[in-house]
Amino acid sequence: MEKSETKVVAEPRPNHMPHLKIYSKQDILSLTKIRRFETKVGERMHVIYDNSQLERSIADSSAKYVLFGIPEDLGAKGNYGIGGTDTLWIPFLQSFLNIQSNDFLDGNEILIAGHFDFGDIQYLIDTTARGDDEKIEAYRHAVNTIDDEVEHLVKIITEAKKIPIVIGGGHNNSYPLIKGAAKGWHKTGVIPLAQINCINLDAHADYRPMEGRHSGNAFRYAEEDGYLAKYCVVGIHENYIPQNVWIDIVNNPFIDCITYEDIFVHDKRTFLQAVAHATGFTEDGLCGIDIDIDCIEHTLSSAMTPVGILPNHARQYVSFVAADSKPAYFYICEGATRLNDGRTDPTSGKLISYLVSDFIKGSAV
Repeated sequence: MEKSETKVVAEPRPNHMPHLKIYSKQDILSLTKIRRFETKVGERMHVIYDNSQLERSIADSSAKYVLFGIPEDLGAKGNYGIGGTDTLWIPFLQSFLNIQSNDFLDGNEILIAGHFDFGDIQYLIDTTARGDDEKIEAYRHAVNTIDDEVEHLVKIITEAKKIPIVIGGGHNNSYPLIKGAAKGWHKTGVIPLAQINCINLDAHADYRPMEGRHSGNAFRYAEEDGYLAKYCVVGIHENYIPQNVWIDIVNNPFIDCITYEDIFVHDKRTFLQAVAHATGFTEDGLCGIDIDIDCIEHTLSSAMTPVGILPNHARQYVSFVAADSKPAYFYICEGATRLNDGRTDPTSGKLISYLVSDFIKGSAV
């Protein structure tokens, strides 16, 4: 769907989250295809009942999960990536709202909050920044604004003891997700310290140096700021591990990784054995669950790969970690339906819909 076709016109949230667009029930139903004798997930989902009482609306809801989108590509561009990670949210939503409500997944367990729209920041950079270097610096500076707003919403959700499900944007958003979830779950008393673990299915570690915020260093910032306790990457590609990052990983007892090559080339362990190792490594606390779409073979993303896992591997990963860990949040990032270089894939939204339903089914076990 082109940006101009987006039907969701929700009102913005003021104060701490001026870029948050909160959805009404009508917004959801406008994307839901109602059919006689059937019930779609979109018909069953909860919404914020009072925009001026966001915290209370979330806390009072009977839903276990709170879904929202971050359709931005500022973090990916700040990491010298291809723009387009802002295009996934609406196609995902159109697919997810129209899956069947049934005994496998009802929809009543989900509250949909809305999405963040940082288009004004993108426009400002596009019209004022001169030269590539200045744009890169502007993108990295802008990510700080994204961090603050996303962290605030995630903290509200987790303080209400609900699990955030977050879709879209670059992997830069894992930093505010980790930070907000650590603060929120700590405030509830569920965890003794404001720290959580994280498992990441990814072709990259996203543990680059702290050179300004972007999609390649979220976990470095989260660890340095004290919010990330243990971190395990599954399926990282040996060809894309900077040597300085590799040295930091192998010398850090709180970070572990299993390379793609060890799983699929050298057959040192099966894929599910690798995932089980990750859940075992992080089993001592709440765990953020990440999946970067650039690890899935031939799937449109900011760093699309011809060599990667299959979609069913991704589904197995999500289902397994949802059931075998204590989820602090669930995040799908870096996917796209349209990249700035012209490549498109209309099926990406449907793939993400499968992954979200797998997570909810898995964590409900």
